Amino acid sequence: METCKIGRNGTVVIPARLRRRFGLKDGGLVIFEEKEDGLSLRPAIALPMEAYSSRRKAEFLLNNAVDAADYRRAQRAVRKLGLDPADIPHKRP
Repeated sequence: METCKIGRNGTVVIPARLRRRFGLKDGGLVIFEEKEDGLSLRPAIALPMEAYSSRRKAEFLLNNAVDAADYRRAQRAVRKLGLDPADIPHKRP
């Protein structure tokens, strides 16, 4: 267990030994979790998320249809997105 001081604006300096042990680097992310008896601090990661366009969603719907009934449902869903299924490149089941 190590002790450190809280600086201006709540800054906490994590001892070098602990930063090395847990792979904490300058600009890295950490998670603070509230516990009954205090705080827990652990390393965090951020993963990029892909935002799909309506056209890409339509492509997924149409290409993943497994049978004729599912394909008709996919077509209706694509129309609800404001797109024409015939304009979306895909393979029919």
